[in-house]
This record gives sequence, C-alpha cells and structure tokens, in this order.
Amino acid sequence: MSEFPAVAPEFGPVVAPDAQVRGQAEARQSELTKPVGALGRLETLGNWVAACQGVCPPRQFQRARVVVFAGDHGVARHGVSAYPSEVTAQMVANFLAGGAAVNVLARLADATVRVVDIAVDGDTDPSVSKYKVRRSSGRIDREDALTEAEVNAALAAGKAIADEEIDGGADLLIAGDMGIGNTTPATVLIATLTDTEPVLAVGRGTGIDDAAWMRKAAAVRDAMWRARSHRHDPVALLRVAGGADLAAAAGYLAQAAARRTPVVLDGVVITAAALLADMLAPGARAWWVAGHRSTEPSHARALDRLGLDPLVDLDMRLGEGSGALTALPVLRAAVATLADMATFADAGVSTADETTRVPSEPTP
Repeated sequence: MSEFPAVAPEFGPVVAPDAQVRGQAEARQSELTKPVGALGRLETLGNWVAACQGVCPPRQFQRARVVVFAGDHGVARHGVSAYPSEVTAQMVANFLAGGAAVNVLARLADATVRVVDIAVDGDTDPSVSKYKVRRSSGRIDREDALTEAEVNAALAAGKAIADEEIDGGADLLIAGDMGIGNTTPATVLIATLTDTEPVLAVGRGTGIDDAAWMRKAAAVRDAMWRARSHRHDPVALLRVAGGADLAAAAGYLAQAAARRTPVVLDGVVITAAALLADMLAPGARAWWVAGHRSTEPSHARALDRLGLDPLVDLDMRLGEGSGALTALPVLRAAVATLADMATFADAGVSTADETTRVPSEPTP
C-alpha cells in the first residue's frame, strides 16, 4: 500500500442473520421426507445458511472463495518452528502454481483460491503483493509486531480484500494462513484473551521437538507479558503481539460479517484472528462456522470462547484453509438437503401424525 491510513478502519454495525428466515427453514425441515431432526447437525447448518442468505430454501454456494494471508514473523528466528522463514515465499509460489494442499482441496470442494502477501520476508509475484505492509512482522517476545500505521494498514487491507471478493460475487468466504512461526503470535493472542497459561496453550506447530517447544513456550510467555495491558484493545493487541497477516485476516473476517457474508473458519491462526475480529465488529461470530478443530491446544480454547463447534476433527494442523475446505462439503450437504429434498406433500409420503391418527367416527 503506497500510503498507510492515519487511523484504523471501522467496521459497520453487524446485523445478525435473519431470525425470521431461520424460523422458516426450521419449519421446512419438519416438512421434508425424514423424521424431524434425523439429519442432526446438517439441519441446523442448513438453517444457519438460510438465515445468512435471507432466503428459504437456501441457495447452493456458487462462488466459495479462499483467501490465504501470507506473512513472516520475527519470532521464527528464535527457533520456534521446524522450518526456516524462506519456506513462506516458496509456498506462496506453490499456491500460485496450484500445487499446495489448499489448491487440491479447493478443487475438490468447488472453491477457488487467492493468496495475498501481507508481510512475507522476501519478494513475491507482483500479482499478490498489492497489499504488502512490510517484510516480516517484529519479534513479539522483544518488540512490537507492527507500528500503529502498519496495523492500520493491515486491517484496511483485510477489509478491502473482503470487499473485493464480495463485490466480485463471493457468497462464502474462507480465510487461510501461511507463515513460518505464525502459530506463536496466534497462541499469544488466544492465551492472552482466554487467560491461559503458556504451557497449556503452546502446541507443536509444524512438528517441533521438545527443545523448540521450550523455546516457543518461553517466547509466548514473554510476548504475553508485553501484551497483557492491551487485552481489551484489539488494534493495540494486534500491533503489539500479532502481526500484519493476522491483522489483515481479522479485518477480512470483520468486514465479511459486516457485509452479511458467511465464513468458514480454519485453524488456530485464523481463529485467533477471529477473536480479534469479533472485538472489532461485535456480533461478527454469528456469521461464522468453525470448519475444524486443529491439534493446537489453544485452538480449542479459542473455539470455546467464540461458542463455535467444529464440523470435523481430523487431527489436522496445516493451516492454509485446509481444514475449512475439508469441512466445506459438509456445509454444501446441509444446503442441498434443505433445498432439494422432497416434502411429504410433494412425495405423497404419509407423516407420522397421519399414520398414528385415530379415525373419526363416521357421520350418522
């Protein structure tokens, strides 16, 4: 971005999904050719989509869109990851070539992928670096992740990206992440907001050994000490202990909710951003569903704080949007069953009430 905004962007009031349409969807579920409640959570998911779209029956998603927010973190130099920071830029190229897990899963789930370089510590293709804020966020155990101008720019970038996707026709959004070391700031944010001790919040990330885990726990502890006075200020918390990619993801999630667009959340990094987005745009969580629960212990704590129950739990820890995309076919199934199943009346199938009703006495 050529000029950084002077202030953080505002996110308009978040209107809840349409309760009246949700009621219509619940009523329709009782008319479909199945016992009431027999499809379990598929029914509540379908009702949620109908409420988000404001129409019953709901429409199948026509343009599901994944945006992967890429950025490096200075704390990675502290040895908290199993991979070097150079991998981030290499993976951005892999996303563009269509060879990453997110690309494969998106093709299967009928979604498309966009990657944006928010803070990669290196050069990337100009097509993805329009919103680049800086090269790598600061080492949060010793210094702030961003300046005030940079966190404002990252939030504004996320907001603008959401607007671009929604204006381009996206009817379902997913946020993904790519950045070596990014589970460290994500854990700091979640542990700070949920009052969790570092040793209970720190996971294995990319598969680190015990020595790296101890370094990561120490970095999280020190960053939490620096962050604790900002726990009620989402912008300051992202500036001190987050990063440009996390701030951009938070802006993206907040703006999606403000614009009444449903989102499938991914793993620990994106769910950390979601905690901040719900502070930036109170009520935003009503527009989100959790795609999965990762193996990172802080992820479960963040989901609990948001009141979200994941759709799948497959011991995944990749990021990129991979867990959300794995869950997307489940959400599509919820829409399809509510929209396309025949009703008892259409199919000429007797209802439970009709089969158990006692015949009336004949008229004399």
